[in-house]
Amino acid sequence: MAAAIAASVLLMPAREAAAQMMPFREYPSFEGDDAAAPIPPDWNIPAEFVVGRLMYPGGRMGFRGGADWTHGGTSWTDDYPKGDRTFIGMLRRFTRTHVRGVEQPINPDDGGDLYYYPFMVVGLAQAWQLTDEQAAKIREYLIRGGFLFCDSFFGERNYQVFEESLKRVFPDRPIIDMSDDHPIFHVVFDLPEMTKVQIPNANSIGYGRRGMRGTPRWRGVEDEHGRLVILIAYNNDVMDGWQWADDPRYPGDKANLALRLGVNVAMYSMTH
Repeated sequence: MAAAIAASVLLMPAREAAAQMMPFREYPSFEGDDAAAPIPPDWNIPAEFVVGRLMYPGGRMGFRGGADWTHGGTSWTDDYPKGDRTFIGMLRRFTRTHVRGVEQPINPDDGGDLYYYPFMVVGLAQAWQLTDEQAAKIREYLIRGGFLFCDSFFGERNYQVFEESLKRVFPDRPIIDMSDDHPIFHVVFDLPEMTKVQIPNANSIGYGRRGMRGTPRWRGVEDEHGRLVILIAYNNDVMDGWQWADDPRYPGDKANLALRLGVNVAMYSMTH
């Protein structure tokens, strides 16, 4: 199924596509050792499904690795790579999908590379500041069958910044509030009343700096056929649930919920 969906996303001449597909690469995370994770021994074994992580220019720059977002160390590396690899382990354990052992950072400026990945996560989505060219390319990616999961941001001002770039992607598409009966919350795991749940930021539960802010909002954008192509976890930090799943300070029930939701989102992206 994943291979079939990937083929529907990849609509370009084979010679051009092969020339533009980028190899696996790893970048520094701005979270340093907190987000570090070993590269698994099977990292280079081909698979039918690869978790993509969108690289983007953002307002929060220069934590580690300098101010160049193409070199990592900036906002898009939030919860990366540890969160991604914990999530990949969950996909391998609870689905029959053949998932690659490592994620793929995807620079939208790299030719047609993003069209290989039917599912991408967007970490610290409040900070993305897409150019018009990048927004147009992501719009084409979504129209072809791709999916974005936007996570890890809080507060009205941050939402406004996020929405500015989102409106460049889909200027004519409304942002809808998700309902608890949407298939994305039930495709693998049954997650009733998910829209009322807040997945906490690690800093709010004993990691030190600030508490949770705002009421959780689960929102999305649909294409012209009514297919959800973007899920927005606003006032939530689902990927912190992935990153800190093995830390006893992070609530186990919220980590389990974050991982189950991630499985649902990935499987929805491949089956709808």
